[in-house]
Amino acid sequence: MADTSKQYNDVIETCRSLFINKMKDYGSAWRILRLPSLTDQIFIKAQRIRGLQQNEVQKVEEGQQSEFIGVINYSIMALVQLEHGVVEQPDLSLEDATQLYDKKVAITKQLMMDKNHDYGEAWRDMRVSSLTDLILQKLLRVKQIEDNKGKTLVSEGIDANYQDMINYAVFAMIHLGEID
Repeated sequence: MADTSKQYNDVIETCRSLFINKMKDYGSAWRILRLPSLTDQIFIKAQRIRGLQQNEVQKVEEGQQSEFIGVINYSIMALVQLEHGVVEQPDLSLEDATQLYDKKVAITKQLMMDKNHDYGEAWRDMRVSSLTDLILQKLLRVKQIEDNKGKTLVSEGIDANYQDMINYAVFAMIHLGEID
């Protein structure tokens, strides 16, 4: 599992770097997004990934990796919004946003490490297309929970679903890196 931890960190570093650069370009404008808007952004990314996996012709240059990075970063933003709420105006400095990003990643990585231990790294035998389908399933679950005003009877909450999407997207990125 030491390799998994390092591979995870490498993927997250790529995502974090893009997050920081976009914060430099746009500030924390994303802080005005309501949770369903972030969910829909992730849904668009996941649908495009599925389309890339199914279509023989690709008309836009960006491939699966950039879309998985989007899934990861938007999911982290959603976790921040869950904890801190939506604001009317951007309110986070680069330093504060990066600290929140790192905090959410640390919690999510620990969840992955715990599950990875229990499941014996079963994800390594999964196809990227299956990981994409699981992300889409999680998105549909989140949409239903959002429609239920955040209430669940017996199921895990929205945060756990976003964390799973992050981890599935990281696994997909690791697989895609091994393909290259």
